[in-house]
Amino acid sequence: MADRFVRIGHLKTVDDFKAHIKTLAIDLPCDGAILKAPASPLAQPYDYQGFSIGNRFCIHPMEGWDGDLDGNPSEHTLRRWENFGLSGAKLIWGGEAVAVCHKGRANPNQLYAADHTKAGLGQLRERLLKAHQEHVGTLDNLLIGLQLTHSGRFCRPNSKTKTEPRTLYRHPILDQKFGIDSDDVLLSDGEIKGIIEDYLKAARMASDLGYQFVDIKHCHGYLGHEFLGAFTRPGPYGGSFENRTRFLREIVEGIRSEHPDLLIGVRFSVFDFVPFHPDPDKSEGRRLGPGIPDDFSHCLPYQYGFGLNPDNPVEPDTTEPFQFLDLLRELDIRLVNLSAGSPYYNPHIQRPAYFPPSDGYQPPEDPLVGCARQFNFVAQVKAQYPDFLIVGTAYSYLQEYLPHVAQSLVRDNKVDFIGLGRVVLSYPDLPVDVLKNGEMSRRKICRTFSDCTTAPRNGMISGCFPLDAYYKKSPEGARLREFKKSIQL
Repeated sequence: MADRFVRIGHLKTVDDFKAHIKTLAIDLPCDGAILKAPASPLAQPYDYQGFSIGNRFCIHPMEGWDGDLDGNPSEHTLRRWENFGLSGAKLIWGGEAVAVCHKGRANPNQLYAADHTKAGLGQLRERLLKAHQEHVGTLDNLLIGLQLTHSGRFCRPNSKTKTEPRTLYRHPILDQKFGIDSDDVLLSDGEIKGIIEDYLKAARMASDLGYQFVDIKHCHGYLGHEFLGAFTRPGPYGGSFENRTRFLREIVEGIRSEHPDLLIGVRFSVFDFVPFHPDPDKSEGRRLGPGIPDDFSHCLPYQYGFGLNPDNPVEPDTTEPFQFLDLLRELDIRLVNLSAGSPYYNPHIQRPAYFPPSDGYQPPEDPLVGCARQFNFVAQVKAQYPDFLIVGTAYSYLQEYLPHVAQSLVRDNKVDFIGLGRVVLSYPDLPVDVLKNGEMSRRKICRTFSDCTTAPRNGMISGCFPLDAYYKKSPEGARLREFKKSIQL
């Protein structure tokens, strides 16, 4: 169980943290003190194609499950974007996962791009800018994008409890895991062409609204990511590497022909593992056991993922990720955000946490091992592609030692930007505190309770229920607490 691992919050000093790292025998650099601006590596500007980005903090895109049913942002959504603005981070990577069409939504409250939502998507940006101006003092050096997505096999556009998956190929493990038993869910080549047109319309809208870039999402098991692993799909969108990247290339070609000044970024899962599940032999009643890989012996060599060893699909392989990065360079896309795996089927490699979400499992390894795995993979990418702007992931679990590790990684050129996800929900002004004051507020630090995932997995909005009074005191906060009691997380 998770209690066999040391909690970060119990490590009272940075020396304690460093000593713990040594016991794990992992490569995780860590500075002895938090540096303030302007001396901090995290305060240094970054020049991207002539635009100076003001510091090295980035806000990751997050789905709040809190938009209106018609795809417009609600007050919950607008509040979250205001927090992104007041954070002080100068790179806003997409802000939100915005579906390119109604059918591509991951839940019926996800934002999506349509004529009737254009003003709402513009309002998000305006509220962010207003909060940034008020709390930071200047809009200079701020780069804001919009993440465009289609949820593929994880589509739930009309009901929080009913999946309406659209996939590219039959998957021997995920189909069984998520109840797919028919070829009816497979997208035709013609439907893919239609989705590409949806991306182009959404990009056109983002450009009209003043977003400086769009992210063509290729991570976490959603449709773009699934294309990269479509080895078994016949036709022009599967099989060869050229075919599996045709979706991206056709979107990029369309955007460039209409909006040559709109920057394009790609967030992608740079490696994957097979799906995991709780070990039934170590589960106790309703308490989840540690994660173990699903049986993959019947599908070797494994042709259903990207960036993994086909003979041992719990081991990363850099071959195709580097080939994909070569393609991005050919497409003049050097704005890259690296993640891993999928929160739906192997969350411990994507966002390490001490406490699992309700549909997850106890960590199979000390979560710092998962952090180090991502950091080291990102460092390999940065060394191979020094001309790319690289955003990293998996920093929230570092908790009070996030700045110590982050400034070391940036100083050593192992990553360019520190991507902040869950921690922003509890501690939106973390970048300001670190750069201005050289310290963090312990009472705001995300302890990876995973409530921000458990809530939406069970039909509620996402937010930091333990630490943000806005959510803690809400009716859904009470509902979540009662739910957690019933399942003994």
